[in-house]
Amino acid sequence: MTDRQSKIAVVTGAGSGIGRAVALELLGAGWSVALAGRRTETLEATAALVPEGASLAVRTDVSRPEDVDALFAATVDRFGRVDLLFNNAGTFGPGGVPVEELSYDAWRHVVDTNLNGAFLCAQAAYRRMKEQDPQGGRIINNGSISAHTPRPLSVAYTATKHALTGLTKSLSLDGRPHRIAVGQIDIGNAATDMTARMRTGALQANGEVVPEPVMDVADVARTVRHMAELPLEANVQFATVLATAMPYIGRG
Repeated sequence: MTDRQSKIAVVTGAGSGIGRAVALELLGAGWSVALAGRRTETLEATAALVPEGASLAVRTDVSRPEDVDALFAATVDRFGRVDLLFNNAGTFGPGGVPVEELSYDAWRHVVDTNLNGAFLCAQAAYRRMKEQDPQGGRIINNGSISAHTPRPLSVAYTATKHALTGLTKSLSLDGRPHRIAVGQIDIGNAATDMTARMRTGALQANGEVVPEPVMDVADVARTVRHMAELPLEANVQFATVLATAMPYIGRG
């Protein structure tokens, strides 16, 4: 980028895990970053890790349209525009629950966060990117290996991640006339609190429970930054980044 300080990002789920790692990577590279998440204290903890960074913590429940509107209004008010949305907020939901025992409330919570939240944030970013001058920007959706193939007993998470792929494709197509580039990163076994159980044992398709390898979450963050810093004339449509030896190729 010719002027890194002019680049403004919104990162959802920025209080921990992949969202925190990506926010830190961008802040360290000179981006200004609006940090969105459910808990103000974890967002402020993320910001404190790069004290010289230009960050803004905005408590946000992405499943609530009014929260999403407030997030993007605060970002534009503070930084002037939106160049990047990293659509990262998500939840796995109750793990290991058979389909017939999954409550509707649990299903709805996962759908509201992973799918509806991603749509609301993308819609809000799209509106700003279309109208701002210079026009355009980039949206990167956080998919998952589960956007390709499921783990056992993960119907809600897997369904939303498959749907996210369709959201990415449609946004990418509709964004072309407005210089809005949309891509997706599908991540497998990055070392975060969400994947801690992988190292002790994860249920496999054959019914066995075995440990799985993980990778440094910083490697994911560097990949997102690479995608983010491409000129808008270039786009990584889909990227898959995973622990090399995890059971994905040949899963099941």
